[in-house]
Amino acid sequence: MPALNVPLIEVRNLVRVYHTGEVELRALDGVSFTVERGEFVCVMGPSGSGKSTMMNVLGCLDVPTEGSYILDGVDVKRQNRAELAVIRNRKLGFVFQGFNLLPRANAVENVELPLLYRNVGSAERHRAASEALRRVGLADRAQHRPNQLSGGQQQRVAIARALVGQAPLILADEPTGNLDTKTSEGIMSLFSSLNKEGITIVLVTHEPDIALWGNRTLNFLDGRLVSDKESSRIGGRFLSELA
Repeated sequence: MPALNVPLIEVRNLVRVYHTGEVELRALDGVSFTVERGEFVCVMGPSGSGKSTMMNVLGCLDVPTEGSYILDGVDVKRQNRAELAVIRNRKLGFVFQGFNLLPRANAVENVELPLLYRNVGSAERHRAASEALRRVGLADRAQHRPNQLSGGQQQRVAIARALVGQAPLILADEPTGNLDTKTSEGIMSLFSSLNKEGITIVLVTHEPDIALWGNRTLNFLDGRLVSDKESSRIGGRFLSELA
């Protein structure tokens, strides 16, 4: 087990190159940063900036062409496909803009999925999923299917699914993109509460007001990390020190 004083994420001189015929696209071009345990980091940048590619690498859905990515003490680039699948299941929780819930499964069954892939027994899966739904305020919606839930409730189910495996890191990709302002604030307040409990969160957003909930903001442009700004928490929200 990695020492607790080692960063949860360590990215060094990371490059990701794609080739289309003779055309070379450097989606990431020499990116370096660390994320300490317990941080809440927001990632911003225009379309084509490299932020989505960066999140795919962080989520072990893609591997760098050059450079290194160390996640919780594991060198991701040295892992094979099966080992990457284990890392995704045990070290990462994912939350997506489109919720990605199974439409024919109820809330508790959706939350159980990561544990099902670990071959956890039925009774333990149900207990853990029920507890995760309680943490996100949906204990009374456990038997509801996605089409019986509001958008905000569906996203809370997705967050519970990310929590159930007790992964040290949650990756959230535009988690409020399909939600109205009031519902978005509720979701971000939930993320903030979970972060206060010690969960590390890396969240992609294109909305500056959403990024204010993080304690750091990484800004990408043309495949490069162009700024890394810390923020200060005031009254449960975060306000940029550099604004």
